[in-house]
Amino acid sequence: MSTSKLVAQPRTATGSSAARRLRTEGHIPGVLYGQGMAPLSISVERRELRLALSGAAGVNTVLSLEVSGKAYPTVVKELQRHPIKRTVSHIDFLTVDMNVEITVNVPLRIEGEAKAVIDEGGLVDPSVDTIEVSCTPGNIPDEFVIDISGMHPHDVIRLADVPMPEGVTALGDPDMPVVTVLITAAAEAAAGETAEAVEAAPEAE
Repeated sequence: MSTSKLVAQPRTATGSSAARRLRTEGHIPGVLYGQGMAPLSISVERRELRLALSGAAGVNTVLSLEVSGKAYPTVVKELQRHPIKRTVSHIDFLTVDMNVEITVNVPLRIEGEAKAVIDEGGLVDPSVDTIEVSCTPGNIPDEFVIDISGMHPHDVIRLADVPMPEGVTALGDPDMPVVTVLITAAAEAAAGETAEAVEAAPEAE
């Protein structure tokens, strides 16, 4: 589990003009909400947010968010980005109970080199960028890493094939493809021509 601290300021002025002013000053408007509490309008410093989420867990980092001297265990529920600049324009924080499971999307990363696939003119293609799981905040994996070194043409790694750490449950169809092998049309054509040549060749006496 990756944790970090972040200080937020209460936000009294609302509306688009107030939000634009905050962004100009290097702050990001946001909302803190959770079960049993009224939503709080807040703002965080852009630089401090970037530092708080710079660890291995990224946006899945469990944050100790301090507002007016009170610390709330939270996770980032939603990041809104500028459509062109892609900078964060608004952020929602959700308070969490460290003993209650939540649903998060964990990044997927592949490693290794599938030589058998490359030799056939193919490539390994991740079918998804993240895997949705259910777990307590303290058990959120930083990422899932899949070694593709042993893959062969037409192999498929499915959700059920991805090992889950203790306390983590994968959500979704167990048969969902997670990593697949793609063979280019040119490679398939070449393989077909080779097969036809072998069939047409006269048998050795």
